[in-house]
Amino acid sequence: MPPTPRIKHCRACGTPVDYRVPVDDNRERAVCPACHEVHYQNPCNVVGTVPHWEDKVLLCRRNIEPQRGLWTLPAGFMELGETTAEGALRETIEEAGAAIEMLPLYTVLNVVRAGQVHLFYRAALQHLTFDPGPETIEVALFSEADLPWHELAFRTVRVTLEHYFADRRSGHFGMHHGDIT
Repeated sequence: MPPTPRIKHCRACGTPVDYRVPVDDNRERAVCPACHEVHYQNPCNVVGTVPHWEDKVLLCRRNIEPQRGLWTLPAGFMELGETTAEGALRETIEEAGAAIEMLPLYTVLNVVRAGQVHLFYRAALQHLTFDPGPETIEVALFSEADLPWHELAFRTVRVTLEHYFADRRSGHFGMHHGDIT
């Protein structure tokens, strides 16, 4: 696992921080010697959807790094002030311009080395009119047989799609969780 980037200055007052175990804690944290602010570093949530229509899923070809030009599910970083479902809906609208009905949470995947948790919801497409945003080159619907497996941007997308198509074949959609190592 790559080292966690270290905080150098207090976000509250700008003083260089010290690393030590605060009182009533059990691990080293960045602590400001001037204002005593304790700075925690926590994983980021990535939220998205698996938009589907009949036997197909909607993918977006990325127009940004990382993985520009590769295919992904519509997803991105959750913003403050929104729920995971609200963030997943927002990302789907921003990246694909797709109208969806949100369905249950589908996969929760820990990406420890990147300090992220990826949460994907199933989503039913309401129609086939799309208006992709600037982060997306194009959108397309793919059946399992036509899916560009070797051109997927992220392992969490691959794992989520593998679960989706296996569940679709079985006729039962469950909740999936796991770790990407």
